[in-house]
Amino acid sequence: QVQLEESGGGSVQAGGSLTLACVASGPAARSMAWFRQAPGKEREGVACSDSLDRPQYSDSVKGRFTISRDRNRNLLFLQMNSLKPEDTAMYYCAADVPGIFCYMIPGYYANWGQGTQVTVSS
Repeated sequence: QVQLEESGGGSVQAGGSLTLACVASGPAARSMAWFRQAPGKEREGVACSDSLDRPQYSDSVKGRFTISRDRNRNLLFLQMNSLKPEDTAMYYCAADVPGIFCYMIPGYYANWGQGTQVTVSS
């Protein structure tokens, strides 16, 4: 079981930036992802990185968010630029140990962090 802990959330104004970090402990995960969930909405995939560090992004964040990994320090990052009020949500880190590819489907991941809140005001 991979333990995940997110950090870096906060409150910013529209157009601002935040960088989220997720530290992993336990077995090395091949693929990792960021998800978010706003109140009353389903959890949605934001970005993922596969076993070869190839990124994927949802259309809503493409060009604004960047996912990256530091495998030496077991860290996953999400650089978020040009934030919009609709980016407001709880952001979760997810990890899959055996998976070669990554998918932005919540059911694909067995390991989840507790989340970090991102609030963007207009």
